[in-house]
Amino acid sequence: MPRMTLAFEDDVAVLKFNHPEVMNAVGREMLVDLAGCVADIRASKARCLLLTGEGRGFCAGANLQDDAPTDGKKRSSGSGLRASYHPILLSLKDLPMPMVSAVNGAAAGVGMSFALMADIVCASKNAFFLQAFARIGLVPDGGSTFILPRLAGWGRAVELSMLAERLPAETAHQWGLVNRVYEDTTALMSGAMELAQRLAKGPKSIALIRKLYWQTWNNSYEQQIELEAQMQDIAGSSKDFVEGVSAFLEKRDARFTGG
Repeated sequence: MPRMTLAFEDDVAVLKFNHPEVMNAVGREMLVDLAGCVADIRASKARCLLLTGEGRGFCAGANLQDDAPTDGKKRSSGSGLRASYHPILLSLKDLPMPMVSAVNGAAAGVGMSFALMADIVCASKNAFFLQAFARIGLVPDGGSTFILPRLAGWGRAVELSMLAERLPAETAHQWGLVNRVYEDTTALMSGAMELAQRLAKGPKSIALIRKLYWQTWNNSYEQQIELEAQMQDIAGSSKDFVEGVSAFLEKRDARFTGG
């Protein structure tokens, strides 16, 4: 059974962690499957990615049993991150399409990192987030120390990482980590898909907006306004811009194609 499943619903790529027996904890096989799925998404005509988990959990972090070396040789934890996780995280960051996460249960450890990478984070009321690393004597990874302070603020990020306490979905929403909270998993999946389809039907500029916001954390003000000008050149020469202006003047809904 594949540890990740990928399906395409119209222009939306629906990617699921698929090891519910261990709350979708990430092991070697899942990482291989995930890398392959991300490559397939990048090569597809999809215009939005929806990431969620099968069963009761989103992703419970690393599968500690499965991550044990099979040849008996001890490897550094950092080398495992560099070889397996980092290429996937960077590929997701650079996706040429928006990303929505639907957090249907526990999002712990690196699972929390995957959830918060999304441009729009949705969660059911029974979901929770957990920086579990300190519980087993490790430091946060998966980009947590980059994303968390920028979303929740320095103090809350440090608190979550050092105390390793559960953060309920509704509190995460109040703190700015989650965009939308839904009553249950059924409502979550319906709402998240609605958002994903809305983004998938949007103009080419949606992907450029995503790129601009990722870059803003690294750029000076001068660099960022120059990048805005570069992205505006691309957007302004797109078919979607022509369609958007025409629809506005003709007082009708725009029909964007992503071109």
